[in-house]
Amino acid sequence: MYRSLIRTSARQLASACPVAARGFAAHATPQPFNWEDPLNAQSLFTEEELAISETAEAYCQERMLPRVLDAYRAEHFDKKILEEMGELGLLGATIDGYGCAGVSNVASGLITKAVERVDSGYRSGMSVQSSLVMGGIDEFGTQEQKDMFLPGMAKGKILGAFGLTEPNHGSDPGAMETTAKPHPTKKGYLSLSGSKTWITNSPIADVLLVWAKHHETGKIRGYLVERSECPPGTLETPAIKNKNGLRASLTGMIHLDECPVPEANMFPDVEGLRGPFTCLNSARYGIAWGITGALEDCISRARTYALDRKQFKNNPIAKYQLVQKKLADATTDAAFGTLACVQVGRLKDKGEAAPEMISMIKRQNCDRALWNARILQEIFGGNAVSDEYGIGRHVANLFVTQTYEGQSDIHSKFLRLLPNVLLEADIWKVLFSAELLREYRPLCRRKKTYTGV
Repeated sequence: MYRSLIRTSARQLASACPVAARGFAAHATPQPFNWEDPLNAQSLFTEEELAISETAEAYCQERMLPRVLDAYRAEHFDKKILEEMGELGLLGATIDGYGCAGVSNVASGLITKAVERVDSGYRSGMSVQSSLVMGGIDEFGTQEQKDMFLPGMAKGKILGAFGLTEPNHGSDPGAMETTAKPHPTKKGYLSLSGSKTWITNSPIADVLLVWAKHHETGKIRGYLVERSECPPGTLETPAIKNKNGLRASLTGMIHLDECPVPEANMFPDVEGLRGPFTCLNSARYGIAWGITGALEDCISRARTYALDRKQFKNNPIAKYQLVQKKLADATTDAAFGTLACVQVGRLKDKGEAAPEMISMIKRQNCDRALWNARILQEIFGGNAVSDEYGIGRHVANLFVTQTYEGQSDIHSKFLRLLPNVLLEADIWKVLFSAELLREYRPLCRRKKTYTGV
């Protein structure tokens, strides 16, 4: 029913079209307004991207949507979903070779949008596989590592997990406690010890990309831990149950107790936080796209409900301006968020996207999606409590997306909007040191920099 993106690449379907000369119509014909694409974002996509979006949307609506309610209630993730995505070429879509589709970042974003329109948990499972683990191996792995893992991961036959967050270190990964040191008995092996938490896919992962501090340098390095090669008792990945959000995805921990890992499974060159943050930036870009899909689903559900629900002399509640304003605000934010993702995606394809851009769209889109989803929930009244209406599930999920891979407030600190302003840790020195204050005030006057001091 669904054709693989790899086998039927839309590149073969797209015909070369001459670029039309730019012109301005003196008397433009009024165009009908499409509430589902209010700013005509589709006009910015290539033929290939539109074909990929159509394939992804069809699969998600016809195959994933019917499963999500039961999966959410049971807190169950069917790992066959990743195999189905692999058959369509949806995994690691931006990677060239190894059975991956090698498409644009915008096309990859449209895939995540289609998946998260169904559920953020499904998108989370896909993002960890594609952006965090496959992307990390493709960016930093040796040729042997790429050949060993990427083809199976592209098919969804090998499942991955990404181990960065620790029980005592969430927004502060640089202080991680997980370590890698020479194995006491196995030559050519390292011994990994430590714990990771809130790790999507960890209970079912075949390969775990774990970040740990190297024994010699103290620098953070990436290690590919193969579950099948770990002796009993050295690797445990218990599931975290009774979550309030992302219940359709599988979340767990990683416990490493002198776990032997071949030195050949260490990323050879990348050190420090550049490695995990590079992976996270790709995933954050996907989140920015994905949550617009969740918000659009909230808009569609709220609009349908408002048209069907009749109150006050048998009028549909969509007639009333308070309801209309809620829908208008949400639709505006979803449209703006989509255009921002397209722009950053085009820059990313050209290698011109700054990390701050990704922080900006991840933060803004997640904030607005959560805020609007909560407001749209009010349209349902008491019925919003029922999970059959879907809106409450999205609200719970969107709180998680705003929090993970860089909580919203943390991303605000990544936006370097005010150069020459003292770091937060130094502000107290300024406040309590007249000498520093005398030195800093003239600098502020010269640079015309607002400091609040």
